[in-house]
Amino acid sequence: MKMAAEEPQAKKPKLEQNQLSENVLFGMGNPLLDICAVVDKDFLDKYGLKPNDQILAEDKHKEMFEELVKKFNVEYHAGGSTQNSVKVAQWMIGSPYKAATFFGCIGTDKFGAILKKKAEEAHVDAHYYEQSDEPTGTCAACITGDNRSLVAQLAAANCYNKEKHLDLEKNWKLVEKAKVYYIAGFFLTVSPEAVLKVASHSSADNKIFALNLSAPFISQFYKEPLMKVMPYVDILFGNEMEAATFAREQGFETEDIKEIAQKTQALPKVNPNRQRIVVFTQGKEDTIMATENEVTAFPVLDSDQSEIIDTNGAGDAFVGGFLSQLVYDRPLTECIRAGHYTASVIIKRSGCTFPEKPDFH
Repeated sequence: MKMAAEEPQAKKPKLEQNQLSENVLFGMGNPLLDICAVVDKDFLDKYGLKPNDQILAEDKHKEMFEELVKKFNVEYHAGGSTQNSVKVAQWMIGSPYKAATFFGCIGTDKFGAILKKKAEEAHVDAHYYEQSDEPTGTCAACITGDNRSLVAQLAAANCYNKEKHLDLEKNWKLVEKAKVYYIAGFFLTVSPEAVLKVASHSSADNKIFALNLSAPFISQFYKEPLMKVMPYVDILFGNEMEAATFAREQGFETEDIKEIAQKTQALPKVNPNRQRIVVFTQGKEDTIMATENEVTAFPVLDSDQSEIIDTNGAGDAFVGGFLSQLVYDRPLTECIRAGHYTASVIIKRSGCTFPEKPDFH
């Protein structure tokens, strides 16, 4: 697969429908069941939550998840950063079903069963590693007005076991079927050796491996596993905060996002047949893309502020849209256009959800 920004025209859509095979896109990450509910201020106060925040659950939040389900009208969504992205990519691809594969760890419990059902409804070919030591990871989304307070409990997601899952022949065969790989940086906190195995396979076979910086703490506290996998990264995603932290940690001595993208693009790389591409989103500001030859800014789609319900998940959705065109080998400009489209759809809805069919031409 070439990745050229200047390919003259997209192929005919009819042919493309038949060209994609199942499991062409592979994702691996932390599967979380999103539990969304509109709550009251008393509930936030009881558990010491801010109206607009993202935190990892502590001991004091243990009872919160059960109470949320008992007390409020909840909606369940298959969540977690990588799973969101592959779900959006599958939605955009449409046919064939199961073009996207997903690996991650869940518990053998009620929430795990819901997660499996939700992945199936999204037509994603999810192969979870199931264990009974820890419950399925959850993310409580406590909504008050326009705000949402997110509390993530990784639990089972932290228990992914490379030897007991990725290395199994039937699972590794699914990895080999893929042409494009995507893993969010969050997974470096769980199984860096699994990330490295997939990344080096992709590089050796001249396929495309994409990674996301995911959060500033990854560049700060997981610098070693991050930089171990970086030479295999063909496409790196991140937002402006993550880019700034990465630059500081790498000693780039610049705060200019275009320069950061350029310097990141030029970091050492294992497979010389593919030059790295760096894509940084900046909310409603331009998306920045650095290739070997240039740095380009792409304006995002204008959204009416009054229509924006929830910007959480916009980054995951952008990646999903991008990947949905990448698997067809479409030009990078098309990948970015699709990313902007999917992000614009997601921010007008609660959680990382979407209408039945995309309206992308």
